[in-house]
Amino acid sequence: MKKLVSNLLLGDCETVLGGIKDNSIDLIVTSPPYTDRRADTYGGIKPDKYVDWFTPKSQEFLRVLKPTGTFILNIKEATQDREKNLYVLHLILALKEQGWHWTEEFIWHKKNSFPGKWPNRFRDAWERLLQFNKDPHFSMYQDEVRIPIGKWGDVRLKNLSAADKTRKTSGVGSGFGRKVANWANRDLVYPTNVLHIATETGNKNHSAVFPQAIPEWFIKLFTKEGDWVLDPFAGSGTTLRVAHRLGRNSVGVEVQRKYHRISRNNLKLDKAPVVTDTICLPIRKKGKSKR
Repeated sequence: MKKLVSNLLLGDCETVLGGIKDNSIDLIVTSPPYTDRRADTYGGIKPDKYVDWFTPKSQEFLRVLKPTGTFILNIKEATQDREKNLYVLHLILALKEQGWHWTEEFIWHKKNSFPGKWPNRFRDAWERLLQFNKDPHFSMYQDEVRIPIGKWGDVRLKNLSAADKTRKTSGVGSGFGRKVANWANRDLVYPTNVLHIATETGNKNHSAVFPQAIPEWFIKLFTKEGDWVLDPFAGSGTTLRVAHRLGRNSVGVEVQRKYHRISRNNLKLDKAPVVTDTICLPIRKKGKSKR
């Protein structure tokens, strides 16, 4: 395999990505600043301004992503005046208007979330991981994220009934069905769209740590070795570090100089070659944009 490259660019992804070639990225996985969050570092974006702030950036994502590629967006609703704000739903609608296909929604269950309550609600223990695509037909390697069948198999498959050995059609008329016997003698099965991943607290250098297990899972699911992974809100460089460890090329963009420096240092610790300009990127020729 060719030598891997981890590119780390300083600036706003809305402008910095302009130097990258159309249809050249295989996976975008990122966690941007949420509305009214990280005000000390990223300024904080008001809910009614969030869509206007985000969509020029996502237009660039749409341009650089391959037709077979995937965009994973980690985002979370805000609570204001004792109710949920709708900015995430407005953003989903705006992305669809922009040309994205909203293919799937994964749920990140924070399995180590500690207890808590407010006057009218309990603590959130989950966040959205939204999947968008340019085309309904995209690259996906489902076998790479199979999991052990677990105790369910020991109990449910121990004594199969006659009904378990035939295909049972859905009772609601959906056209789907199941045959329980299909899972007998299997060690690995496909997961659900709920990811049970603990939050990480070891990295004290950034205001919102992105667990390595999140980009790792999606990199395995949607890319193969040598593909290009982009994180346009790179933070401390977690996505780039994971991509390099898994044998993928990567591009990160970070607007804050402090975190850009931290990310560079983290990549050096992982012995990933860091390039601070677009020399190793799939460069876009001037005048060739399809925007």
